Amino acid sequence: MRRIETHPFIIAAVLFLLAWFLGFPMRAQSAPLGDVECTLIQDATSGQTLHQNGVCDQRFSPASTFKVPLALIGYDAGILSDAHTPSWDYKPEFNAVKRDHKTVDPTIWERDSIVWYSREIVRRLGAKSFAGYVSKFGYGNMDVSGDAGKDNGLTQSWINSSLEISPIEQTAFLRQLLAGKMPVSAKAHEMTRAILPSFQADGWTVQGKTGSTRLGNSKDKRSLGWFVGWAEKGGRRIVFARLVVDTKPIDMRKGLATRAAFLKDLTQLVK
Repeated sequence: MRRIETHPFIIAAVLFLLAWFLGFPMRAQSAPLGDVECTLIQDATSGQTLHQNGVCDQRFSPASTFKVPLALIGYDAGILSDAHTPSWDYKPEFNAVKRDHKTVDPTIWERDSIVWYSREIVRRLGAKSFAGYVSKFGYGNMDVSGDAGKDNGLTQSWINSSLEISPIEQTAFLRQLLAGKMPVSAKAHEMTRAILPSFQADGWTVQGKTGSTRLGNSKDKRSLGWFVGWAEKGGRRIVFARLVVDTKPIDMRKGLATRAAFLKDLTQLVK
């Protein structure tokens, strides 16, 4: 009679079937991480979808698009005052990239996407108030805990960490912002809309925010690019979200490339 240990695959098969039968958890193999793209455009008032292409219901890190809700929070909490106040000087302990070693106000913060300014706003809010606002906003998965075991929710949660949002949730949030229906003051709505960067695209006036980050751990080489906001032309107003997640190397931050492509495509996407 053949000895069973000469057939290890039989043992493995028996153990697998036994575990399945008894309901023991089995560790699944990680699925390949593929590219993701979404372009979503909706009427700002009615919410009617005018264009949708790609995977738009999957959540990812908001990266610097989180500066839009964070502006609402900052103005409502009284940390931010107007388009140019407060103006904070850079400090070495902020440990920022060299291009961000400068004095920053709310307009420059949004325009140049300054991470250390965001972190200063959140630090002054404190953990409880910060989490409370994100929860009240119903923003994505509302998880601002940060990386597991690192206690960095106040500095990292929105950058390749715990907080995630889908393109569909981005446009829903933007519609509420434009309608003045977020649970913050009228001034917070007004000032947030005022400081977002503005662009022109074939007769459209576009206001929006980019976001860029690398995803996952060192084994996940994908990078993410967002461009979210709204646009107006001839009395018509739309909200939009474009998301690109892939491994393609480019010469600029992924969010800037995503913005440039969207502005070029806009006229063809909305008839």
